[in-house]
Amino acid sequence: MGQIGNRIAALREKQGLTQEELSLKLDISRASLSHYEKNRREPDYDTLVKIANHFKVSIDYLLGRTQDPEMVLDQQVRQFVDSLELSDERILQHFTLTIDGKQLTPEEAKRFIAFVRAERSF
Repeated sequence: MGQIGNRIAALREKQGLTQEELSLKLDISRASLSHYEKNRREPDYDTLVKIANHFKVSIDYLLGRTQDPEMVLDQQVRQFVDSLELSDERILQHFTLTIDGKQLTPEEAKRFIAFVRAERSF
């Protein structure tokens, strides 16, 4: 996850914000932001969401999983996701969620659902 800090710092600088200004906007301490930017600590999920929302980028971009800061679910995928309630255990029993041909574990499925919810919040 070493790219998170570099990306946060670059996004902050691009907007011409100081660490103090950004930390106030995110409701976190300036020290925490400094630790994130220097890759000494990693932000928790809620903080990642705040950062992504503030800069209008995807969490995948912050994590270094994509080079496209604006990559989000397209409208058709968003509508499909909205029509399913994947947190319902009965639905998860009927669907096999796979990525790259490998079945997701129950924990991975929960993280996937959390990711989709975060993306939908944009």
